[in-house]
Amino acid sequence: MFIQTEATPNPATLKFIPGRTVLASGTADYRAGSEAEASPLATRLFEIDGVRGVFLGADFISVTKGDGEWQHLKPVILGAIMEHYLSGAPVVAGGGANDAAGQSYDPEDEETVATIKELLETRVRPAVAQDGGDITFAGFRDGIVYLQMRGACSGCPSSTATLRHGIENLLRHYCPEVQEVQAVGAR
Repeated sequence: MFIQTEATPNPATLKFIPGRTVLASGTADYRAGSEAEASPLATRLFEIDGVRGVFLGADFISVTKGDGEWQHLKPVILGAIMEHYLSGAPVVAGGGANDAAGQSYDPEDEETVATIKELLETRVRPAVAQDGGDITFAGFRDGIVYLQMRGACSGCPSSTATLRHGIENLLRHYCPEVQEVQAVGAR
């Protein structure tokens, strides 16, 4: 088994590509070992000293470090991912994805919200997945779109610029009702 690694815009996060399906649908974001009980893979990764976050995408695993250097953590993480896949254990037991966040918006804005969600799904999420992250819709109120940053996007130094200059401009172009885009705190 050959696992590729890629840097992400977030220097604290590396993207690991095992060449196999990670999650068949959705994404899963874990910010602590105690949240990762449903995922044998994430649980295994959190056992590594220095791992502070695990994000599971369709075909990649993003790992966020706390203390420690990648030169020391990377080989241990690669070994844990390989051991997991060789064990035959599921990546996530049960439901799998945990990206279904609560969504807050006025029912009168249903048409605008549908357009926002479609743009996020077709244009934004595929682009940020390339960088090892995800962005999900959290709400829309008074012209402000609320988005949740996940995986490599969470805590990334360039995420503010991505929100302001990329996503906000895109949404404002297609939805004149959108005035601003804001990130909401992690779940």
